[in-house]
Amino acid sequence: MKMDDMVLISVDDHITEPATVFDNQLSGEALASAPKMMTDAKGKNYWTYQGMNMGSVALNAVTGRVREEYGMEPTSMDQLRKGCWDVHARIGDMDVNGVAASLNFPSFAGIDGGTFFNAPDKTLSLKHLQAYNDWHIDEWCGAYPDRFIPLGILPLWDPELMAAEVRRLADKGCHSVSFNDNPTKRGLPSIHSDFWEPFWKALSENDSALCLHIAAGNTAPHTSMESPIEAWITCMPMAVAFGVSDWMNLSALHRYPNLNICMSESGIGWIPYLLERADYTQYQHKAWTHSDAYRNNMKPSEVFHRNFSSCFIDDAYGLKNLDLVGEDKVCYEVDYPHSDAPWPDAPELLWKSAQHLTDEQIDKVTHLNAMRLYRYDLFSYGPRENYTVGALRAKAKAAGVDTTPISSGGAAPLAPGEKARPITSGDIVSMFAKHEETEPA
Repeated sequence: MKMDDMVLISVDDHITEPATVFDNQLSGEALASAPKMMTDAKGKNYWTYQGMNMGSVALNAVTGRVREEYGMEPTSMDQLRKGCWDVHARIGDMDVNGVAASLNFPSFAGIDGGTFFNAPDKTLSLKHLQAYNDWHIDEWCGAYPDRFIPLGILPLWDPELMAAEVRRLADKGCHSVSFNDNPTKRGLPSIHSDFWEPFWKALSENDSALCLHIAAGNTAPHTSMESPIEAWITCMPMAVAFGVSDWMNLSALHRYPNLNICMSESGIGWIPYLLERADYTQYQHKAWTHSDAYRNNMKPSEVFHRNFSSCFIDDAYGLKNLDLVGEDKVCYEVDYPHSDAPWPDAPELLWKSAQHLTDEQIDKVTHLNAMRLYRYDLFSYGPRENYTVGALRAKAKAAGVDTTPISSGGAAPLAPGEKARPITSGDIVSMFAKHEETEPA
């Protein structure tokens, strides 16, 4: 296989939603009370909903910008590549990056639907959450059904409503939903509570994938406010290990053995050690922990390989140990338009790490596993040769997709006149707080 022969499906990308999300989905009072995009006195866009203002609308949507302007900028839609918020332009950005299909997580709505969870009027929240899902499926994904894997968000406050939404989404052809890897962070019962039983049952009955995105619940801590920000960015994927360790002990996985848990933006290189450690811990401690009572006498590693999948952006170490991670449970991701996204050079970066794999393994990691796990049949829309890296890039070239880096003089974390120094966690935390603020227009 050559690089241009790969077929890439990214199972973790993001939408910076346009202001028109609800316009075609609602009318009358339902539309009037829906989330609204606003512009403050400094030209910054933000969303407002049920008394809440959510700044940093374009937080970290930096794909295509000069790297010197990475950070918490940009903060307005006109500072973004159009592909961040316009589905037609997104297809061009996918083509030039050789990406055949993409699964997209929300931004203003919250990766786990947190905006609707936090709002006080849950009757309105449910109505608007469902309208958001309909927009995502019918307008965003529906514009190019061969190029997107739909993903729903859920009303976390009521597991019966969650189960109903899983069923409603499945009827619309959406078999992937986003959830929080640690709902206690939202003041909800832990995953080990009976509270979630209707949800697990609905997932199982509808064969819907449960996506647990990095940092939705468990997050990597800032070691100190003086630490260079790279220290935090480096360990973010490994924070996923906390959630995996917890979820491997979920008794529902034995009541519903077909539950499909997809770790999103997780990386894979850390997985072999975690599984080795988990198996040793069970062997060494089960006599007093009584873990077999709810593990059905399975090793944690066996539970992982049965129920879990993961994905990576750039993980040469993980691919060298693919046999230990599990070649049938690894997917690829780009993370467009976030700062880790290797756009428009994803194929080149991946190819450096994947050349030692067999053609069959490359196909599994790049698209076959994703098609199976997310119930998405790319080749039902056309032959493989239409979706290869080479074919898509030829299409982008013919369309004249421009990849020239953009600059808007985005604010740097340093104060005016301050000499260059390592950016710290404190700089980014204060910058985040600043961009959450809005000023009346």
